[in-house]
Amino acid sequence: MENEPIAYSEIRIRIGLNEEKWPVDIEWEAEGQPGGKQPRPCKAFLLSLFDGSTKETLRMDLWTQETQVMEMDRMMYHTIRGLAETYFKATSNREMAVAMQQFAQYFGEKTEIIPPLPQP
Repeated sequence: MENEPIAYSEIRIRIGLNEEKWPVDIEWEAEGQPGGKQPRPCKAFLLSLFDGSTKETLRMDLWTQETQVMEMDRMMYHTIRGLAETYFKATSNREMAVAMQQFAQYFGEKTEIIPPLPQP
């Protein structure tokens, strides 16, 4: 059957917390990741899971205290661009995907992640 899984894969995220329960260390690993199955450090992650039965999106967004504003700006810029690409692949709605890309461009310019587009 086409929609039956033939195998499963795992992605693991470990979060080290301080006494106040704030993330101070984040690492992840996944089967088949480049460089072998070694935990890789990261400073932040955004996780969204769509629950088909409740039609709700569950979110977990965490970042370490060492995450700088410029790093968060860069992560958000890349995330918004990626969301636009994913949205287009999933829906073929070019108009909305372009609007999302335009916002990504605006966000990138305002946060100085990317240079402004030349004006005609």
